[in-house]
Amino acid sequence: MNLKQALKKRVIGFYKGFLKVFSVNNKIIFFESSVGRNYSSNPKYVYEEIVRKGLDKEFKCVWCLEDTTLEIPGNVKKVKRSRLSYLYYLARAKIWVCDTRQPSFLVKRPETTYIQLWHGTPLKKLAMDLDVLSMSEGLELSEYKRLFKENTLTWDYLISQSDYTTEKFRSCFDFKKSILETGFPRNDLLFRNNNEKSINSIKKKYGISEDKKVILYAPTWRDDEFYENGIYKFSSQMDFELLQKELSDTHIIMVKLHYLVKDSLDWSKYQGFVYECNHLWDIQELYLISDILITDYSSVMFDYALLRRPMMIYTHDYYNYKKNLRGFYFDIFEEFPGPIAENTNDLVKSIKSYNPENYKEKYMEFLNKFTCFDDGHASEKIVNLILEKTNYFKTENED
Repeated sequence: MNLKQALKKRVIGFYKGFLKVFSVNNKIIFFESSVGRNYSSNPKYVYEEIVRKGLDKEFKCVWCLEDTTLEIPGNVKKVKRSRLSYLYYLARAKIWVCDTRQPSFLVKRPETTYIQLWHGTPLKKLAMDLDVLSMSEGLELSEYKRLFKENTLTWDYLISQSDYTTEKFRSCFDFKKSILETGFPRNDLLFRNNNEKSINSIKKKYGISEDKKVILYAPTWRDDEFYENGIYKFSSQMDFELLQKELSDTHIIMVKLHYLVKDSLDWSKYQGFVYECNHLWDIQELYLISDILITDYSSVMFDYALLRRPMMIYTHDYYNYKKNLRGFYFDIFEEFPGPIAENTNDLVKSIKSYNPENYKEKYMEFLNKFTCFDDGHASEKIVNLILEKTNYFKTENED
């Protein structure tokens, strides 16, 4: 047995011990986003709704984070993955609120409610729907699906952004329990703060110029380009020198990488034009301050569409991605409501010549199909479910 296996065995032993010794506590809520790497996405906005309602003073809210020095609003306990406090609070929590899979050794008690706030509506195929597997786990496809299925069986609730999302989640996760058609909590911000005052405040927070148009470049990761398990490379054939030459007088570009991508990139030669967004830059806020979104096959397109602003797809490796990596649930060339560019020259032309009238009808069809449940109140709906499952209303009435 190597050191890694010995440590894992020890972690599992501690967790099983906590399950035997301690009971579930109705007042503990456990949160995690992006496998603990970020304070972000749907769990963040559900937690902040709890804080807004003052419920963080009545519940023990626990956040799993790689960086426990990170400042978080409200009354919160911060823990690191696989540490004793992490195992203890998972064993005792009445509610788990996560947006990715949890480690396979974690046994969820029957008394615990697991609300899975999955991190995006799928364009690329997921889980049970995959035909090939090129990921860093080093598993055979059948084993990957088996482990994924074991994980999804622990979920009690799953959220959805649209009828389309519900259908795909039923399929890819083979999920037979309750799907909450609430929309995504993180998108509440796009309804609430889509105004000049909020946008200017966010630009000031991140040091983004108010004098130029802002392009947000938010690509996904590539399954077969990685350093080790769970650590992926930045993969882009985009010509940033050409973008700078053609657009820097009128635009700046923010680069926001997927949370699984960890590359140390040198953007110094593009200073003043390219802004690298680290894990602390909330992508929902970046949506609000950007005038244009450029992505590839990321689910960011579905959230950003709620702002009804220009979107573009950069598809330099479309056919390889479709045939050899993931495959897609729908034809982006048919349904995406914006320009699709195969190279940087075409991308520049699309930015310079974009006319919203050319995509108006397709944009509305896209919104109706993929975002129809988003209404700005998803966080509140999830918090109400948490209160119901913790018997909060019953206790309140008794008091």
